[in-house]
Amino acid sequence: MLARLAANTVTDRLDAQPAAAIVGPRQCGKTTLACTLGLVYFDLEQESERLRLDLEWERVVASREVVVLDEAQSWPEVFPRLRGAIDADRSRNGRFLLLGSVSPSLMTQVSESLAGRLALVELTPLLLSELTTKASAERLWLTGGFPDGGVLRPRAFPTWQSDYLRLLVGRDLPNWGLLARPQVTERLLRMLAAVHGQTWNASQIGKSLGLSYHTVNMYLDYLEGGFLIRRLPAYHANLKKRVVKSPKVYWRDSGLLHSVLNVPDRSTLLSQPWVGASWEGFVIDQVLGHLSAHGIPHGAYYLRTSDQYEIDLVLEMRGEVWAIEVKLTTSPSPADMHRLDHVADLIGANRRVLISKTTKPAGDDLRASTNLATFLDDLHDDAARPDA
Repeated sequence: MLARLAANTVTDRLDAQPAAAIVGPRQCGKTTLACTLGLVYFDLEQESERLRLDLEWERVVASREVVVLDEAQSWPEVFPRLRGAIDADRSRNGRFLLLGSVSPSLMTQVSESLAGRLALVELTPLLLSELTTKASAERLWLTGGFPDGGVLRPRAFPTWQSDYLRLLVGRDLPNWGLLARPQVTERLLRMLAAVHGQTWNASQIGKSLGLSYHTVNMYLDYLEGGFLIRRLPAYHANLKKRVVKSPKVYWRDSGLLHSVLNVPDRSTLLSQPWVGASWEGFVIDQVLGHLSAHGIPHGAYYLRTSDQYEIDLVLEMRGEVWAIEVKLTTSPSPADMHRLDHVADLIGANRRVLISKTTKPAGDDLRASTNLATFLDDLHDDAARPDA
C-alpha cells in the first residue's frame, strides 16, 4: 500500500481535536487511509451499517479506538449524536474520523453541529511524491492520480475515467442536489474540458447550454464541491495596471480531463494544441495538493494584467508571496525567467519559481528554475522545518 502524505496531517489533527474529517473525491483513497488509522469502521451509505451503529452506539462512544464513519454526509442524523458524545467528554481527542465525498454537504453538517469540534483534511488522488516507481510518475499526468484509474494499472485508462464520470453524472451529482439532467451535465463537462485553464465566462457557457449564467454558476458549484473542478481566483493587488478579475477554471484530475477530450495515450496528448494548458493545470493541482497534504495554510490565485502579463500561480503562505510560472518545455530560457521577474515585481513577490520539464534545476530558495519533482521535494523539506 502506498504511503499518503496526508496521513501525518490527519494524525496531527486527531491529536488536537475530538474529531477530524477527510474530504475528497470518490475513489481517491479516503477509506484505505482511514482504515490504517482506525479499526472501528462504519459505512453510513449502507442501511445495515446505520442500524449497526445505532445499536452499538454506547459501545462506540466509549471506545478508545478511532471510530471511522465513511460517507458521513449520507446520514445527517449522526451529527447531533456526535456533538452530544463529544461535548460529554471534551477532554478526549482523536475519537472520530469522518469521511466525505462532497465537501459542501459535509460542511453544512459540520457548521451546524460540529463547529469547533472537528478539523478538516482534504485528500487528493495520488500525488507525484507518493508514487514509488518512475513508470508510475511518468503516467501520472496522462492518467491522473486515482489509484484504480491507470496510474498503477495502465490498462484501466481511459475506460475507468469514463465509467467514473458516468456514475457521478447519473447517480451521485443528482443525489447531492444537482438538478440538471444528465445530458446537460455531460455537455457542461465537455465545455469545461474545452475551456480548461481559461478565465470563466458563465454567460458564454450558459448561452451554449440554453441556461442563465446564474444556473451555470450554480451547476459549477456542485462540480467544484464534488472535487471535479477548481476555480482559481484572480489575485487582487494594488497595481497601476488593470487586471483580469474572473477566476480560471481547471479540471482537478488530468486523467478525467483527458478522458473527456478523448486522449488515450501520451503521444496523442503531446500533439494537442491545448497540451500546455493541460500541463499547467496538472502542475497547479500537484502543488496545491501537496500543500493541503502537509496541512500548510495558503491562498492560491493567478494574475493576468490587461496587457497580457501573467503569473500562473500566486501563493500566499507563511507571510510570503510566491510567483510560480509553468512552462511545458525541457529548455526554459533566460527570457522566461526575466518575464516572470517582471510580473513578480509588480506584486512584490518574495519568491519566484519557473517550473518546467528541465533536467537541470538551478537557482536558490528565492529564485529558481526547476522541475515539478524537485519543487515538490523542496516543498516537503520546507514543510518539515521546525519553524514551519
